[in-house]
Amino acid sequence: MAVLVEAVSVIIRRNRIVSQYPGGWKGFVADCPNGTLCADSDLARVGFMTPADVESFCHRLERCGLLFMRDGSAIDFSTVDQLRGPITHCEWLEYGHVDVDGHRVAACRLVGSEDAHVVTPDGWRYENSLSGGYGFVPTGATNKSLAFLRHENGVDVYLNRLTGKEVYVGRTGELPLNAHDHDERRGNR
Repeated sequence: MAVLVEAVSVIIRRNRIVSQYPGGWKGFVADCPNGTLCADSDLARVGFMTPADVESFCHRLERCGLLFMRDGSAIDFSTVDQLRGPITHCEWLEYGHVDVDGHRVAACRLVGSEDAHVVTPDGWRYENSLSGGYGFVPTGATNKSLAFLRHENGVDVYLNRLTGKEVYVGRTGELPLNAHDHDERRGNR
């Protein structure tokens, strides 16, 4: 099998979650920071929309006993970009694109797996997904193209200055992407 890859995904070996994570698989599921978890029998995937949230989650996994990198290669978990594939060198992970209900999506599977069936998060539908339509704003360009409006229910809401439409960034962290602007608006400078 394979797991869906959207935005930046942290892909974790399930056997390492079971053996290392406090509380094993149940503890990991209970601690998952958002609703993007999906898993096959070999891998678990959690997705993030910002580098800061990816980094925070990776640090949490390390504090729980999983090893990210050794000698330049991913050991227990890896990071994978929806558009570019693995961000870190990883010998046990295979990245590619597969068909899900007539739509092309990015996915990862354990090297040697023959099954191309893709596991997605509960309630996932292509039409409402990042695979179906997404926007990318490079780090540092947020202030140029987006104006922060509000943070509500784990989502940063911005005004896209080019289109005049609201755009949404799911967050697991506390501060919006351009926290400096947010602090200025609130007078907390």
